[in-house]
Amino acid sequence: MNRPPTLAEPATVAQRLAVLLAAGVPPASAWSYVAASTPSEVAGRVAAGVGIADAIDGIPGVTGDAWRGLAAAWSVATEAGAPLAPALRDYSASLRELGEVQRDARVALAGPVATARMVLALPAVGILFGLALGFNTVVTLVATPVGWACLAVGGGLLVAAARWNRSLVRGATPTLATPGLACELMAIAMTGGASLDRARAITDRAREAYGIGAEDVEGVLELSRRAGVPAAELLRSEAREARATARAAAQERAAALAVRLMLPLGLCVLPAFLALGVLPLLLTVVSSTVGGF
Repeated sequence: MNRPPTLAEPATVAQRLAVLLAAGVPPASAWSYVAASTPSEVAGRVAAGVGIADAIDGIPGVTGDAWRGLAAAWSVATEAGAPLAPALRDYSASLRELGEVQRDARVALAGPVATARMVLALPAVGILFGLALGFNTVVTLVATPVGWACLAVGGGLLVAAARWNRSLVRGATPTLATPGLACELMAIAMTGGASLDRARAITDRAREAYGIGAEDVEGVLELSRRAGVPAAELLRSEAREARATARAAAQERAAALAVRLMLPLGLCVLPAFLALGVLPLLLTVVSSTVGGF
């Protein structure tokens, strides 16, 4: 795809499909209208007659998971003959919340990244400052054992800082686009009037086809049986709870990211600046001064 995929795209497609389906628009026409009103390549391919599984093939990461969740819900509703609009509306809201958490992570990262870039420019400033004063720190860095040591230490610290930053960002970025989806899929199947066994079979096929993880669906069904209440509503409630829990955890990680990103800055980037910018200048000044006597 030409554009990097984002969660906003599957969220928008799911929301518009939900509105159109709720208004009575046939599914094929709904995809055509969505394709005409959004830049989504997936919607365009489905509207052109490509199967949804093929249309989303190759989309990576959490965005691919979001599309696969949409495809799984569509598959279950189609096979079970269930109304899909309510599930798509909830799913779209979940994706938008997840997208907000991803934006929080990017905002948390922006400050430390800008600071790190500024600090990384300081060694060059130090070298230019030394040259302006008549001290050739470049020679000290590339032509002396001490300079080589400074280059090795400074370069190693910068590499460590970059890897540390990436690791922290990966840990704070949401990796699950479909919390509660297994319960939601089972609820969709049962809403279509399928028997419990058939609903299980339909849901299991969709989960296996699109790589949706298993959840405690059986526990919810057992609670429904013991309490004598409709299983579909309990399943949807469990799905909402799973989404809320995942959202809260992701927001907590994003909020902590800004503080944690200061660790590589203080422990790696700033010492690298000292090794590459300050220490070579001091060594050049000292050697020039001693050599002048």
